[in-house]
Amino acid sequence: MAASSLIPSAASAGPLAIARLDDQEAAATRLVAIAQRTSGSQSQEAARRVDAILEQVRAGGDAALQELSERFDGIRPDPLRIPAETIQRAWEACPEDLQSALGLAHRRILDFHQRQKPQDLDVKGVHGERLGRRWRPVERAGIYVPGGRASYPSTVLMNAVPARVAGVKRLVMVTPPGPEGRVNGTVLAAAHLAGVEEIYRVGGAQAIAALAYGTESVPRVDVISGPGNLYVTLAKKAVYGTVGIDSLAGPSEVLVIADQSARADQVAADLLAQAEHDPLAAAILLTTSRDLAEAVPRALAEQLEGHPRAELCRAALNDWGLIVLCPSLEAAAQLSDRFAPEHLELLVERPEPLAGRIQHAGAIFLGAWSPEAVGDYLAGPNHTLPTSGTARFAGALSVETFLRHTSLIQFNRQALEATGGAVIALAESEGLHSHADSVRRRLD
Repeated sequence: MAASSLIPSAASAGPLAIARLDDQEAAATRLVAIAQRTSGSQSQEAARRVDAILEQVRAGGDAALQELSERFDGIRPDPLRIPAETIQRAWEACPEDLQSALGLAHRRILDFHQRQKPQDLDVKGVHGERLGRRWRPVERAGIYVPGGRASYPSTVLMNAVPARVAGVKRLVMVTPPGPEGRVNGTVLAAAHLAGVEEIYRVGGAQAIAALAYGTESVPRVDVISGPGNLYVTLAKKAVYGTVGIDSLAGPSEVLVIADQSARADQVAADLLAQAEHDPLAAAILLTTSRDLAEAVPRALAEQLEGHPRAELCRAALNDWGLIVLCPSLEAAAQLSDRFAPEHLELLVERPEPLAGRIQHAGAIFLGAWSPEAVGDYLAGPNHTLPTSGTARFAGALSVETFLRHTSLIQFNRQALEATGGAVIALAESEGLHSHADSVRRRLD
């Protein structure tokens, strides 16, 4: 792409070709393109394939799930459900240090989400009427836990804990099996710790269809939560309305705002922590320091040597990585808000004032001692966050994702007499005769 280069071009910089800009308008244009990286003809074709998968599962039930799993994952899961003793054994086989880490994460996530529970509202009006809002959990929730390139026990905790805190009685988890048809043992151990007892070995769009429509084995749920690939996201979008969903999570992304106080090796590690997720992951640095802008690509190249996911990281950085030299932190904040990142790191001398300036971000990590990785695993707030610019209007998965609220309205005679005339006038202004008449007959 045409741009003002801060350091030598990709051709002379070796295999890493992360884009580097110092033109703010060009940077804004590029950020828009990164936010929209999953749209276009590829998504349209994927949506058509997803529609066909959804219809096949709706019509074919368990047999369709097994056939689709064999086609896409090379495994025909039979039975679909994982026995309870297998989940128990996974926890018992988990190394002690990993049990301890999972336990710490579970306690911290539980503590934070317990503080989110909304309170019922009960208000007495001036004329004696009673107005309220009552919260109740959904009866059944479905949790999607990705597989494929990696296992995600953290996703189990981040979805199951708020559902349990909300009071959901039945949690149903789906996750794709590995090459031999087994589900990762640490994922099962996390499920045991979180109290998830109903787990099915199925992934992809077909798993979302099973949760939305139900099959002979998999129950239909009320809400589906959890991230996944493009096909999972498109399936959640397609079934919304039949069931509730948490969000349409796209590929992961991090945006780092850094000044001269930031260390290049730490910035590079934080960018790679997102790039190693997926070739569509976005890793962006906005900095006021020219020295840092020049040092970070070198640090990235060094850390990629011998990296177990080097090829994947290079693909993400070359396609969706970006380094921008900004004239001020205010300019960096403006660019960040236009992008509305999923994860925002503030590696600056005074992060608190800058955080107060930011309007759009899924999660903000303040200061050098708050790498995004702590949010992924055990800080406490949920790591299921809005992506692709949706932080402009959405927030993290929470306890409220698994709750619904009902309004309560109780008028007495005095309250209706005091307000009924206004109701009649408003109803008649809309031409709704019986609305007005329903009040008039009581007042008469």
